[in-house]
Amino acid sequence: MPEERRYSLLDKICLGVDQAVRAISATSKTTGRVYPGKSEQESDLTPEQRKQAAALMRINHAGEVCAQALYHGQGLVSRRLDVKEKMQHAAIEEGDHLAWCQMRLVELGSHTSYLNPCWYIGSFAMGLAAGLIGDKWSLGFLAETENQVVQHLENQLQQLPENDKRSFNILSQMHEDEAQHRDDALSSGAATLPQWIKNVMRFTSKVMVKTAYWI
Repeated sequence: MPEERRYSLLDKICLGVDQAVRAISATSKTTGRVYPGKSEQESDLTPEQRKQAAALMRINHAGEVCAQALYHGQGLVSRRLDVKEKMQHAAIEEGDHLAWCQMRLVELGSHTSYLNPCWYIGSFAMGLAAGLIGDKWSLGFLAETENQVVQHLENQLQQLPENDKRSFNILSQMHEDEAQHRDDALSSGAATLPQWIKNVMRFTSKVMVKTAYWI
């Protein structure tokens, strides 16, 4: 079995900066999966419907920037190789979501959140803290994050304009993937977080959602 490559502190800093820039600029690594919106013709949306769809996709794009940061922070300090690899794999799948949201925003003629660097820094710090506490708590944090994202996506699927099939397909695939990430974390020994931590996570998420809707 090949020995795990050891990185110097400078290597880790350079890799971390590269990951951050890629996440914020939506050029993170992806699995190369087909864009879920490709199978649908562009809908004839009214200006208001286009604005609503763009705001929802901007929220999800910001959420994917946060997801990248969380995985990067957790993976950086994980003690178990299998957990580190799980974080890296999940980050690549989240890279698909990031790219899809970016593409859809371009199609809708809108922009990503101007606060993405702030979302990344804050989420990276939370991921780093969770990882330092221990792998089972890091996995618990991941599982709860994904569980809340799944609930969030279910609500957003109801808020999309009915004829926006492209956005619907994107969010549906994201919902399926996030549920799988949650289940994988739970099956890997994730600890159950205290309720107060779950509440703090929900509050933080709501702040991001309401802000990214407009900015």
